[in-house]
Amino acid sequence: MAKKAKKEAKKASGDWIVTYSDMVTLMLCFFVALFNPDDADPTVLQQMISAFNAIGMGASTGGNTITTGKSADLGNTIMELPSLDRGRNLGTAVRRAMSLFQVEVKSNKVRITHDERGVIISLASDIFFAPASAEINYEDSRDILLRLATLLNSQEVAGRRFRIEGHTDSSDTDPAMWPSNWELSSARSLAVLHYLADIGVEESRFQAAAFAATMPISRDDTAEGRMNNRRVDIVILDGAHL
Repeated sequence: MAKKAKKEAKKASGDWIVTYSDMVTLMLCFFVALFNPDDADPTVLQQMISAFNAIGMGASTGGNTITTGKSADLGNTIMELPSLDRGRNLGTAVRRAMSLFQVEVKSNKVRITHDERGVIISLASDIFFAPASAEINYEDSRDILLRLATLLNSQEVAGRRFRIEGHTDSSDTDPAMWPSNWELSSARSLAVLHYLADIGVEESRFQAAAFAATMPISRDDTAEGRMNNRRVDIVILDGAHL
C-alpha cells in the first residue's frame, strides 16, 4: 500500500500584520505628538507633507532627501537660499493676531488671512473712517489700533516690514473732497501708517500703497460686497515681498 502523501505544510496566518500595523500607527502618533511645526524648517516640513500625500495617492517613487547634498562643498546649500525665509514664523504671527482680534473677527470689524504676500490684517473702512473721509474714527478704533501696534512690535514679526494698502469700492467719490478713489485710498492708508508710527511702531518698517477699487475681494454690485471691498489692509510681509 502506497504511503499517503504528506500533507502540505499549513500556511502561515496573516493576522500578525494587523498587530504590526497597529504598532506602527501608535509609534507615528507618538512622534507626531512630540513634533512642533514651529521649530521645523519650512522646506523640510513641506517635503514631509508632500511625501505623505504621495503615499496616500499611491504615487510615491522615493528618491527624495532632506539632507545636505554634494553642492554643500561649494557653499551652495539649499539652506542658504533666501526663499527659505518665506513663511518662517508667520504661522505664529497668525495665531497671535487671531488671539488679539478674536472679538473683532467675529463681528467682521477685522479679517485675518494669509497669502503669498504674508499675513493680511484687514480693517473694515466703515468702522475706522466716516463715509468719504480719511480721518480715523478714534473713538471706535483706538483700542484695535493699539493692539495692532502691539502685534507689529512683537517678537513674532521682529525684523519684518509692513505694507499698508488702502482699498475702496467702485462708487464715485465727491469731487469736491477727492478727485477719485485713488486719492481716498491713499489718504486712508497714510492715516493708518502715521497713527501706528505715532504710537510706537518704527516708521521705517512701513510701506504705503493705494489700490482704489482695483483689487476687490467681493462682488462690487451689492451693498455687502462694496462694504467688504472698502478696507485698509496691513500686510506683514514675507521675505519675498519687500
